[in-house]
Amino acid sequence: MTIIEVCHVPPFSNSCRPTPTELSLPLNFSDIFNLKFPPVQSIFFYKLGESTTTFFKTVILPRIKHSLSITLFHFLPLAGHLSWPQHSAKPIVVYNTANDGVLLTVAVSDEDLDHLYSDIRYASESNPYLSPLSVSETKASILSFQITLFPNKGFTTGYTLNHAFLDGRSISLFMNSWACICRNLDANLKISPNSLPEELNPSFDRTLTQGSKGLEMKYLNYWLGLKLPGSDANPRSLKPIPFPVPADVVRATFPFSREDIKKLGERVKSKLERGNQTKPFSTYVLAYAYTLVCMVKAKGLKNSNKVKFGLTADSRTRLNPPLSRNYIGNCVTSCDVLVEVEHLLKENGVGYVAKRLNEMIKGLENGVLEIAKEKVPFMDVEPGVRVILVAGSNRFGKYGADFGWGKPMNVEITTIDVGESFSMMESRDESGGVEIGLVLKKHEMEMFDSLFVHGLKMLRSSL
Repeated sequence: MTIIEVCHVPPFSNSCRPTPTELSLPLNFSDIFNLKFPPVQSIFFYKLGESTTTFFKTVILPRIKHSLSITLFHFLPLAGHLSWPQHSAKPIVVYNTANDGVLLTVAVSDEDLDHLYSDIRYASESNPYLSPLSVSETKASILSFQITLFPNKGFTTGYTLNHAFLDGRSISLFMNSWACICRNLDANLKISPNSLPEELNPSFDRTLTQGSKGLEMKYLNYWLGLKLPGSDANPRSLKPIPFPVPADVVRATFPFSREDIKKLGERVKSKLERGNQTKPFSTYVLAYAYTLVCMVKAKGLKNSNKVKFGLTADSRTRLNPPLSRNYIGNCVTSCDVLVEVEHLLKENGVGYVAKRLNEMIKGLENGVLEIAKEKVPFMDVEPGVRVILVAGSNRFGKYGADFGWGKPMNVEITTIDVGESFSMMESRDESGGVEIGLVLKKHEMEMFDSLFVHGLKMLRSSL
């Protein structure tokens, strides 16, 4: 791979639509919860046979850059940086100079694009197509992007985001807004920042989260007092805590069709004991439960082992008063449960997990702030317990990021290679379908592949 350009993209501004010279935003309780977690990275793969080097440089890249600049006009705080001034009790997001903006790296690769998104491949193969954030003890960027051309095959768009300010819904809204602006640019690129469609219009209103200041300070004091191997000695440092990434793991994507989900729901319901029915299982719950059981089996866990699994729920509409669905920032609540693996290995292990997930979701009705009060970023886990989490959701609309040359062939949440996690998003080609992204050791992936495919095949033939 060859890097051909690294440039700074500022928010759009002209005499008719000047960009504000400065602004600042406080972090909310959910932002501070994520303050020192590693950045989140993702790659969008686009197939385009006409993507010659000339077409890329004269058509694709100018449109990408100009539309990114316009998008930053609408999402101005994302062009700023995270700071923790000495006079401030907590970090803030600041936009205040002409040097603010996002870093865009442009590269060319001669690797096989199809292999990178459609085959089982080493997880590390994704790394060259992502650019790092600029982070120091006192200043941290919010976003960075990398566009990589695969001549005559297509291109990728990769992002790296600071988890202290953005969650999955926030970045999905940004990417879909950027794509919408790009595909609607005039051919001469002279479009100015028109209003976004209402469904893409971001909200940065922080007034409705002011009642959570006690939580903010609880989480902040937790980070200030935390001492972990490899972490920065300065407690106010904005550098994330390093998480090791295994070198021998592979990555793959597994699809559920809408019919698979339907039959899975029927199967789980039929196995539940009479009088032990729960509310209907959502697509998210069914896909999660089936994937988790396959993972536990593929990892070779035994009845006597314990596993902690959980979910991260969007809290925007669960707060009182609720936030806009287009609120930009972290606004999530995490729930988890510790269980013995033997429950997952039984005949209706999927049903068991689905019920526990439904119980967690129902528990959110008691108030997300009450649940948040019981959490700290790193919960103590007894030795030997495996922690398995999910990243993403089938409701974020990742495949809506069509920049004008078709929707992505695949979207990868790259950073599930940290820890034991899997990703979930909506299906590219079918409403109601789901895609699962997974990173495992090679022999575990082979076992998971067999279990996942065989289980769905048996399900289709048995009902």
